[in-house]
Amino acid sequence: MYDFVVIGSGVSGGRIAYELQKGGARCLLLEAGPAFDRTSFPKDELAYTTEMFWGGGVEVTRDGSIGLMRGRCLGGTSVVNQADLSRFDHYALDDWRDRTGIDFLSVDGLTPEYDALDAEVIASEIPEEFWGRNARLWTSAMDRLGYGWQKILRAQSDCRWDKGSDCIVCLGGCPRDSKQSTLVAQIPAAVRLGLEVECDWTAEAIEDRGDSVAVHGVQHGRSVEARGRHAVLACGSLGNVRLLALSGFDAELPALGKGFACHPQFMTFGVFDDPVDAHKGPFQSVESHDPRLREAGIKIENVFGPPIAVAMLLEGWGREHLQQMKLYRHLSCLEVAVRDENSGVIRVSRNGRVVVEKSLTAQDSARRRHGMDLAADLHHAAGAKRVIFSDTVFGLHLMGGCAIGTDPQTSVVGPDFTVHGHPNLFAADSSIFPSAPGQNPSYTIMALSRMAAREMLQR
Repeated sequence: MYDFVVIGSGVSGGRIAYELQKGGARCLLLEAGPAFDRTSFPKDELAYTTEMFWGGGVEVTRDGSIGLMRGRCLGGTSVVNQADLSRFDHYALDDWRDRTGIDFLSVDGLTPEYDALDAEVIASEIPEEFWGRNARLWTSAMDRLGYGWQKILRAQSDCRWDKGSDCIVCLGGCPRDSKQSTLVAQIPAAVRLGLEVECDWTAEAIEDRGDSVAVHGVQHGRSVEARGRHAVLACGSLGNVRLLALSGFDAELPALGKGFACHPQFMTFGVFDDPVDAHKGPFQSVESHDPRLREAGIKIENVFGPPIAVAMLLEGWGREHLQQMKLYRHLSCLEVAVRDENSGVIRVSRNGRVVVEKSLTAQDSARRRHGMDLAADLHHAAGAKRVIFSDTVFGLHLMGGCAIGTDPQTSVVGPDFTVHGHPNLFAADSSIFPSAPGQNPSYTIMALSRMAAREMLQR
């Protein structure tokens, strides 16, 4: 029997497995997806989208209005994200403390955890000499209109832009191991300490036996079971809610599945006469950093997408769409992300499928209009001859559904990171977020997971 069975290998699961194994525990790490590495990542956009994401690339809300994306591979979403290491500010954490009454959910409470991670995580900003034209156009427009911006601190090392590396390929896994995902930074280190890893292992139910926990699942078409003294739920919002609901915990956890948020993101493109080549080099270098935008619940980043993704975002059909795609090299791109209300609900159907009920609220829609208007102004200030607005809405940061709190009626996980009434079950990933922060969540997931691992080891 293991001391801990960790279900999910992403930002939280990979970190917790490492911390526990380093602390002397015997751990098993389970991952529903396949194991890739820098030598075996799928080589093109179609292949990695279908092989490394749940739903073959995208899952949609019940009304089809929002596409949800989450990684499904060893290392989880940490393998396919852009490794932004934002610290949450008082706008996010004051709200969390007010909602939960938990003192450590504050800037003062989390700063020691962030500082400790700073000393460990390999990270850097992208030097201006390697910025692409998309970043230069955007920052000049922000300066012209009087808005603040900053470089993005990312978990990365030796990206080799001077050798012509293009970061856009890292959306399907970094072929240089430059991105410090859990696949690169934590899981191998934990394996050297004795961690056992099983991939293609889908958890279907969890059984709390009091003195131990049994995890039931399917691997390569066969029923399998893993047993530990404790279990760690690190499957993200959709995965954790699904597993707890299928295991019958929804009857005793009235808040299960409630309070889902996803930072809806809206893409805008500026059309230029000369090539922008936003797909070349590091395509996400800078982001907005302005108190007016934070108060408005808006974040703007310079980003881009590979051809299939951009084809999904551009307007028109047939010949009209073909003409739009011919502009690919001439497009600048700004992403508007909204700090949405945590109004969504995650349910599980009778056949075990996750159903997400989530659409834009009136406040979300108002923030979208504000952000899109500003993005248009920025494109024009940068010299774009016209602006293209995409109607497609994506949610990339999936949060909530197992909110942390002190009241079992309104939360699922307590301040000690255990599921209410089940001291053998832990969770510290983004599913425990009590509301949307409006900032990239990875660094705070790491911080909370680090805190939770200490709590687990003390047990």
